[in-house]
Amino acid sequence: MVVHTIDRLAVAEGVDQLVALLTRLSPRNGLSLVAASTLATLDRYGPLRLTDLAEAAAVTQPSMTGLVNRLVAQGLVERTPDDRDRRSVNVAVTDAGRALLAQRRQRRAETLASLIDALDPDDRDALAAAVPAITRLVATGTS
Repeated sequence: MVVHTIDRLAVAEGVDQLVALLTRLSPRNGLSLVAASTLATLDRYGPLRLTDLAEAAAVTQPSMTGLVNRLVAQGLVERTPDDRDRRSVNVAVTDAGRALLAQRRQRRAETLASLIDALDPDDRDALAAAVPAITRLVATGTS
């Protein structure tokens, strides 16, 4: 029987460094990281109440209200009535918001692909082999 041991903290640090790199590679397009994250959350999960958005972004509700107001003014999100509670509204990403997210993702992917191309073949193969595990890690952390 072969026992595989890894330095879990070293792997965690490497993944953390990768996240920091991805953040740096993301084009700003006039958006703060919280604004971009909010758009991505709405794109991923659909319309959400302001309180849920604030909780997901780990900001106060007044801060999220200000951010949503700016995103509405930019045409990136819209407020829609909440079918379950007429006193509340949901925030939804617009087509323009989706297009901006797609543009940001494409530019980040192209930049990252260039960095990967510069690696030696063994490192490129190692990254390719890690993709299924990374996908499962993300799924585990978001479920």
